[in-house]
Amino acid sequence: MDNMIGKLLDNRYELLEIIGTGGMALVYKAHDHRLNRSVAVKILKSDLAEDEDFRRRFRDESQAVAMLSHPNIVSVYDVSRGEIEYIVMELIDGITLKQYMDRRGKLNWRESLHFITQIMRGLSHAHSRGIIHRDIKPQNVMILRDGSVKIADFGIARLESSKRHTMTQQALGSVHYISPEQAKGDVTDARSDIYSAGVVLYEMLTSRLPFEGDSAVSVAIQHLSSVPLTPCEIDPTVPLALEKICMKAMACDIDKRYPTAEAMIADLEEFRKNPNTDLQFTIDEFKKPKSKTSKAPTQPLPKLGGADFVSGGKQSEEIEPDDEGDIDDGPKSATLPKALIIVAILALCGAAVFGLWQLVINSFNNNEPVKTDYEVPNLVGMTIEQANADERVNGIFTITQIGQRASKDYPAGQIIEQSPSWGKTVRENREINVFVSTGIKTGTMPNVVNQEHRAAAVMLRQLDLNLTVDDATEEYSDDISPGYVISSNPAEGATLQDGDVVMLVISKGPKVVTVNVITLTNMSLELAQKNISELGLVCAVDYAYSETVAADYVISQSVPANTKLAQGSTIKIVVSLGPEQQMEDPEPLPPDAPSDGGEGTVTDGGSEGGAEGEAP
Repeated sequence: MDNMIGKLLDNRYELLEIIGTGGMALVYKAHDHRLNRSVAVKILKSDLAEDEDFRRRFRDESQAVAMLSHPNIVSVYDVSRGEIEYIVMELIDGITLKQYMDRRGKLNWRESLHFITQIMRGLSHAHSRGIIHRDIKPQNVMILRDGSVKIADFGIARLESSKRHTMTQQALGSVHYISPEQAKGDVTDARSDIYSAGVVLYEMLTSRLPFEGDSAVSVAIQHLSSVPLTPCEIDPTVPLALEKICMKAMACDIDKRYPTAEAMIADLEEFRKNPNTDLQFTIDEFKKPKSKTSKAPTQPLPKLGGADFVSGGKQSEEIEPDDEGDIDDGPKSATLPKALIIVAILALCGAAVFGLWQLVINSFNNNEPVKTDYEVPNLVGMTIEQANADERVNGIFTITQIGQRASKDYPAGQIIEQSPSWGKTVRENREINVFVSTGIKTGTMPNVVNQEHRAAAVMLRQLDLNLTVDDATEEYSDDISPGYVISSNPAEGATLQDGDVVMLVISKGPKVVTVNVITLTNMSLELAQKNISELGLVCAVDYAYSETVAADYVISQSVPANTKLAQGSTIKIVVSLGPEQQMEDPEPLPPDAPSDGGEGTVTDGGSEGGAEGEAP
């Protein structure tokens, strides 16, 4: 068990488990006790922590990534440079693009377009802040469950203004994706990332890499001097415009590439709107390498780890790729070309002698016929009828269909899988079992308009078509509630195919228009109500007495003047009733006034109705 598991860094981050290992650091899943959330913590490996160069590069990484904030780049939350140097990042719930491609195989062009556009948006943000990734490859691109993309591991990124541009073995990264200028050790800029992104797009479209080789050196040399097959030459279904974009990004001549990520995004967006668009450039100019006279560089390439990185020189250091395609740090012993030629000649001679000996033995063995080995042909993409008519099959192999299933890559009736696989050698059992395509799995686009966007995404995924739902686009709407779907592309009723991308436009609600509240006090009620109505506000009126404000004029307002207020909001005004009227006190009655009893009241002994001054 790792001795870091269970540790609490800075009394905040509790390390739970290892979730990744890189060339320089270990990545842990951790719990942030302060904010109560799961995070990823990247810690410099202990055996490298004592090396000041590694510590500096680790700090460079944290400095670079901390400057970035974009939906398509893994976010950095915190950086520590104490006794244990670490970076705290968002924890991604997803898989790498490499894992995704391994599971899906060749991606359709719509999926490839969806992913490469997001990759380029992330790179555009990084480049705008002077940061070059220098190690773009599918292993460093994360695919989230919602289909969105985040670029990870700026492990060898440096500020563009950095003076160190030489290609160290760590900076070399995965040799299959490096740009020609990286392979030569030249100064790199944002266009190196664009080249690597072009290789990633090439791999998504074709399910293969543009250059392969037995060693890192041979692959690097091909980046400098070879011309790959175009995507359409491998798969004719790739749209021509998307092939042009891919090959321009991968132009060997750096000056013929897209100058910026934004320029490539512009062409990708134009293609997305119209797949039949005619981009104003041809593919031939990008197929030519810089050097037309030789297939390999004639000048020695920069030194790696103290040994010359050369092709055909007196010394050559062979650098083998590791399991992830990265360059191994250890140099291998050199072998002189002359010695290799001698060994090859001896091997050929030995093979010839052995072959002749076998023929002699077989010629004397009359009791047992000579058995012939047959190579299994590649039947994928053929119908069973076409396969049986093939000269490599007819009279040699028996083809048996053992099943069928849907396929997005092969039309109905074509063979999509065979056993034994092609290229194998068989002698006696010459039966080939095959699966046949029933065609691409399809469905009908449901009506998701005015559906809550998460419910709409669930509805689409239940179609079991491996759809990618892109709901990142938002627009204002007066009719659709916030968070609900305004429109979809494809629209309702359209035919969906396996692996398609569905774009959803989500409502942000009505666009809020604000107005500047004016001064309403001491304004007549009629004029105040008119002004409030013209501002698009609702007027509420209350009344009160005032000794200073005349009747029917505004005493006060609920929202101060010069305040921004959304149209449709209510503003209350208090209107004057004038001074409050006071009740006067009644005058006192004269002494001789009649009592309250009035006429007919009993007085002075109870006589009733007697005249004044009359004796009883």
